[in-house]
Amino acid sequence: MLPYSECRGYGGRVGRLEGKVAVVTGAGRRATAVRFAREGAAVVVNDVDLEPANEAAAAVEAIGGRAAVSTDDTTELGAARALVARTVEEFGTLDILVNNAGTTRDRTFHNLDDELWDLVLDTNVRTAFHATLAAVGHMRESAKRETAERGTPGHHRKITFTTSSAALVGSPGQANYTAAKGALIGLTRTLARELGPFHINVNAIAPGFIETRLTAPKREGDELGMPEQFRQMALKVIAGPIRTTRGRGKRAPVLGLSGGRLRDGRDPPGHRRTAGDLSRCR
Repeated sequence: MLPYSECRGYGGRVGRLEGKVAVVTGAGRRATAVRFAREGAAVVVNDVDLEPANEAAAAVEAIGGRAAVSTDDTTELGAARALVARTVEEFGTLDILVNNAGTTRDRTFHNLDDELWDLVLDTNVRTAFHATLAAVGHMRESAKRETAERGTPGHHRKITFTTSSAALVGSPGQANYTAAKGALIGLTRTLARELGPFHINVNAIAPGFIETRLTAPKREGDELGMPEQFRQMALKVIAGPIRTTRGRGKRAPVLGLSGGRLRDGRDPPGHRRTAGDLSRCR
């Protein structure tokens, strides 16, 4: 069987992710998985909750896409390695990793304890660390093999992290969450430099307060950015012609997308932070 990346004609048209294979963690929030499938990618839906994972996979298949379901708990490195191994076995390769798993446990700082701190850091950071560590092994070896054969990697592979605007400006009651999302920003900047020579583009998207399963229980009155904004940004980052040299490319590694949460004089609604904006938040 040909690797999925060598197949053509998927969905009756050539999409921007035609023939690519993507793993999306936290994909029970189905929007990203479905959007990638519309653009031609085969999607491995990873979520520890089986029911939303199956629903996301069914939504992909309903539009003619190919999907596989994984409930691997990537807080464990062995599970992350199994996720990548099964992806390569099923589809022949891995081109895109979207680290989208996350959770919140909001408390004012003096009310935090180790349990709440560890849960949020594990779900937001440890899962991303393990999934990326497992994926990078395959991506680097593929790039090195292609370079030996033809002098350059065959194409640009992509890794993205979902961080948060809260990590850039702070959010009372979310010390554990902002610490976790801030860690992903630092990881993104370092990996962009490390992996650029292998044509592995690493970016993070920092949305504001958007409508997802995670934000559904939040208080009324908060202005929400729409998930479509997030999907468009993720697709632009992954499908766009990003060219980096040791992580220094035309696009900033971290792209902000305000959903209306960055207020009180810092940003107007809908403002997308530029590299210059981000430099003031380091």
